[in-house]
Amino acid sequence: MISTDISKAADLLKAGEVIGLPTETVYGLAGNIFNETAIRKIFSVKQRPFYNPLIVHLAGIDRLDQVAKGIPGIAIKLAEKFWPGPLTLLLQKQSAVPDLVTAGKTTVAVRVPDHRLALALLKRIDFPLAAPSANPFGCISPTTAKHVDDYFGDNIPLVLDGGPCRNGVESTIIGFNDGEAILYRHGAIPMEEIEKITGKLKVYVKEENAPDAPGMLSKHYSPRTPTILTDNIQQVLKEHAGKKMALLLFNKKRNEYDPALQWVLSPGSRLEEAASNLYAMLHTLDELKVDLIICEKMKEEGLGITMNDRLVRASVESLI
Repeated sequence: MISTDISKAADLLKAGEVIGLPTETVYGLAGNIFNETAIRKIFSVKQRPFYNPLIVHLAGIDRLDQVAKGIPGIAIKLAEKFWPGPLTLLLQKQSAVPDLVTAGKTTVAVRVPDHRLALALLKRIDFPLAAPSANPFGCISPTTAKHVDDYFGDNIPLVLDGGPCRNGVESTIIGFNDGEAILYRHGAIPMEEIEKITGKLKVYVKEENAPDAPGMLSKHYSPRTPTILTDNIQQVLKEHAGKKMALLLFNKKRNEYDPALQWVLSPGSRLEEAASNLYAMLHTLDELKVDLIICEKMKEEGLGITMNDRLVRASVESLI
């Protein structure tokens, strides 16, 4: 059921249920972090492996001590600058945070969402919410309440409708080693903005079956339709001639292909607009029943890096 009833959402969460939660990044599948039944429902409904940790959502920075300890000074500076907002901090967890939430790790991923309904809901309850993206494991992240309802239907009792997600891609994740900031996942805040506070960031590159932070698996965010990321659209069109293909392009359509099968992320060439539209357009293309989705590689700058990261993980191959 899609609804804007915050009271109903709060009652369901207090009863140990799981709901669809709007945020500025993507919709989350939310439950009480201190209720094991609720957390197990999240993993079950998403078909998410237990080795993949969840992000904890708080009502404000004043509640950070509820879930984290030994917080580095640079983490506080980042939180003061970017919260509420699409920044997740990977911090040492308080013992009260269940291992089920953190996949048995000593760190917890935590943020304060920048969404009116999400914050209003979090202020009505006395517990934080675990809220990974509200999609089946590995599928395209949802950016509307309808996406969530289409995925799960009656498997969850309510999707709180907060409209289309403003940022449209997941949060940036920053961890720490001896007080030094490390980029774990590119996200809605470009790393250049983070570096204005931290200085040059190290980038975590380890790939493993038990990731240290959410959203780090090499195959993720994927349409059902085979998808290719490339910086040479013409070559891919030629190699797959005879197939029905849909093109996802940055700022303009191409003359050599059917314009009805081309989608443009940002006619104004704005990376923020392109990122906001990325998942919504992938959902649309996935419904077309084409043979192949071909995505144009973005410039490796700002949010272009984030979009390329997501499209690499969504693709069957990357021709770049």
